Amino acid sequence: MAKVRLILDTRKTSKSSNSELFPIALRVYHIKPRMIRLPYHTSKIGWNKKEQSLKKSPAINKALDCDSINRVLYNKLHDARSLIHELGDGIQYMDVDVLVNEIKNKWQDKISPQLKSKMSNGLMLSDWGKVIIERKRKLNKPGSAEWYHYAIKDFIKFNNNKDLPLDQLSVSILKDFEIYKESKGLKPNGINSHIRALRALFNAALYEDKIDVVKNPFKRYKIPSSNPTKKRAIPKETFLKIRTVTYPEGSALWHTKNYALIMFNCRGMNLIDLVKLKKSNINQDRLFYGRSKTGDPLSVKLTPELNQILSYYLKQEYNDGFLFPSNYDGSTLHHEKYKTIRRRVNQRLKQIANDAGISEHFTTYSIRHSWATIAKHMGISTAIISEGLGHSSLKTTEIYLKRFDNDTLDEANELIVA
Repeated sequence: MAKVRLILDTRKTSKSSNSELFPIALRVYHIKPRMIRLPYHTSKIGWNKKEQSLKKSPAINKALDCDSINRVLYNKLHDARSLIHELGDGIQYMDVDVLVNEIKNKWQDKISPQLKSKMSNGLMLSDWGKVIIERKRKLNKPGSAEWYHYAIKDFIKFNNNKDLPLDQLSVSILKDFEIYKESKGLKPNGINSHIRALRALFNAALYEDKIDVVKNPFKRYKIPSSNPTKKRAIPKETFLKIRTVTYPEGSALWHTKNYALIMFNCRGMNLIDLVKLKKSNINQDRLFYGRSKTGDPLSVKLTPELNQILSYYLKQEYNDGFLFPSNYDGSTLHHEKYKTIRRRVNQRLKQIANDAGISEHFTTYSIRHSWATIAKHMGISTAIISEGLGHSSLKTTEIYLKRFDNDTLDEANELIVA
């Protein structure tokens, strides 16, 4: 049988960084526990655990109308228990999240629209952002942490340098933020990225019952579409010109050329995955690694060219068993080091492209797009290309392959109309 109880949510992540208070919540237990946060806060001293109510005497509650709040709390608890009683034996077939939604619906039916619009549990955007950012850093995902950080920073700047309760985000505010960023010259892709970060924060707070809202603004607000990025793929015969250029062994350009060919032979491996490789990642005739972005394990058979290049590095001794001198341990602490490595590698790839007579924009990301597009032109299925790239869905791969150059389209048209 499901149980409900009013509690003070004293988890560290629930504590407000501004007021140092904890939220009152309804704890629902039905096979699994869930929390429904309520728009009232107090300290541990101000909460009567046995009576499930606010204490009147503590100084922390002096400014509160404890009698009125306790009546509201009692009514919410009573409504939840009444619902469970009404459901009877049928509740055993109900998921706990469905039960939570039904309790919220029962409450909402008793609240006037005017009061609904005023209710806020006080969870601030920046406070919740710190929680999510810290989680990403602990998971060694510094790129994701930065994505959230800059989105929050820009939003607060737009909001006259004021924080905002997360549950007060609205369609109007999001639209104003979009127009503000556009007026500052930010491109659609940048605006899209910032608002997607806000949406991810908002949805995470909803999922974890950190906020309770009448309407989700992101279900009505349309995030601006990002423009298709300039095609990064380089034709195979052009790309392989880099094999013809030579540099002194051990020089920075020599290493960078090797990195480019290794990434190409490893099905468009990302640079961040390459610089994290250790000798232990190679076992017999295969290279095993996990994608930094998704954590998915990948395995690549060593091609003759890959085997030849790696034979040099396997003889070297770099710190902590890394395969390459441009090593990165994947930690948040050393993420700035990786960004420096990436910048220098891309600068050198530009020089290599120039030496090889490649006019196309040549970066580490071009290598990944080139592998995918070359495979597509050779008739390899999108599903196989997707798995080769380590994508979690075909949709991501289709974005890589979406736009073909005009020559390809012209040739196709000539075949069709001939």
